[in-house]
Amino acid sequence: MAVRPVLKMGEPLLRQVAVPVQRFDAQLAALVADMSDTMRALNGAGLAAPQIGVSLRVVIFEVTSNPRYPDVSPVPYTVLVNPELTPLGDEQEDGWEGCLSVPGLRGLVPRLRRLRYRGYDVEGVPFERTVEGFHARVVQHEVDHLDGILYPQRMLDLRNFGFEDALRGQVRPMPD
Repeated sequence: MAVRPVLKMGEPLLRQVAVPVQRFDAQLAALVADMSDTMRALNGAGLAAPQIGVSLRVVIFEVTSNPRYPDVSPVPYTVLVNPELTPLGDEQEDGWEGCLSVPGLRGLVPRLRRLRYRGYDVEGVPFERTVEGFHARVVQHEVDHLDGILYPQRMLDLRNFGFEDALRGQVRPMPD
């Protein structure tokens, strides 16, 4: 459909809690198509509706053969509407993350290692998955956007935050 501009950190909409989706209709399908076009055009691992200026609880994500993520396990293309996350244990792991709304920067972020997520697909069909590792990290990163949280707010030590070109060789890329 269309590649949309991505809002950057500092935009008020990115600090707001997004509104639940009420209708699974053509308008939602068009939004998801625009999100997919935008994510793929920018080589992102995921995208949340607020990042393109729409305050709805919708995220998408996918990692297949992406040059930005050469060493990670594939994550299937997923449309997740009105998501709910359930931790499966307390174990966390640190990982480097980036974000299309925080371009050019990376930071070391602790995330839950395992979780279950549930929600609806673009047609309103409920589903759930149990995931771990990179897949779990991507889901948490994208769902944070729906609650007005960007990854720098999750960082524990700002010494592990910097520009990609300055960090090159020191970090493995993680979700955008």
